[in-house]
Amino acid sequence: MPTLRVEAPLDAPRPEVPLDFPRAWVEFADPADEEQVFRCDLTWLTSRWTCIFGRGCQGIREGRGESDGCCTLGAHYSDEDDERRVAGHAARLTPEIWENHAHGTDAKGRIRLDGGITMFDEDGDRQTRRVNGACLFLNSPGFAGGAGCALHTLALTEGKEPLETKPDVCWQLPVRRTYDWIDRPDDTRYLQVTIGEYDRRGWGPGGHDLHWWCTGSPDAHTGPDPVYISYRPELTELMGKAGYEVLAGLCEQRIATKGDRKVAPHPADPGRKPGRRK
Repeated sequence: MPTLRVEAPLDAPRPEVPLDFPRAWVEFADPADEEQVFRCDLTWLTSRWTCIFGRGCQGIREGRGESDGCCTLGAHYSDEDDERRVAGHAARLTPEIWENHAHGTDAKGRIRLDGGITMFDEDGDRQTRRVNGACLFLNSPGFAGGAGCALHTLALTEGKEPLETKPDVCWQLPVRRTYDWIDRPDDTRYLQVTIGEYDRRGWGPGGHDLHWWCTGSPDAHTGPDPVYISYRPELTELMGKAGYEVLAGLCEQRIATKGDRKVAPHPADPGRKPGRRK
């Protein structure tokens, strides 16, 4: 989630599109690893989705869209390295750019983990601690240091990509990467790396309970660039430089196909008629 000036939300959000619709997928060998094959959702990656936090985002919990976006639940760490990396960057946050600085640090201003920036969920998994109903790294509207993620602000202040400072799940959303081993008929196998849309189902059963989710909302499909361009740093991190370059070329070919000749466009993109979410 970027740090943005919070503006008035849209008066009447348009309905999300159905979860099931035709998608155009492409597979290609990973140029950097002969045992991997990328499977990429071109419908999603060439869509015009963009983050609208502070510009009409309805949030995943009703009534908290303007302040929380998708940060209400906090962020689960992917592993110990992820938590240590986030803690290291959080140590450079100051009260001027982090509203909850006092909640995450000790009396000497040093980052605390358990009970500081980290809590345990109901299953005993580690995640960022929630303060005032949302992730403690989230600055509220009106905060002098800027609304939105303090770790995102830190990255921009230091000239870094936000993916360097934020928890893995935060910078990857709403792109989803999954892995599956595929057995071939000739008794060989390869690792299929899928790059696609993190829709409601990506959240598991809890996805049914989200108040709103942006990837299926026409209100969020207003970006000046397609996802494969706007998310170039993130996709490069997820796929490697060589893999991303192949993907970008395939996306460019798809973009060059105009109008009704394009197979399986995203129904939330401009000019499409959204249906009712199922």
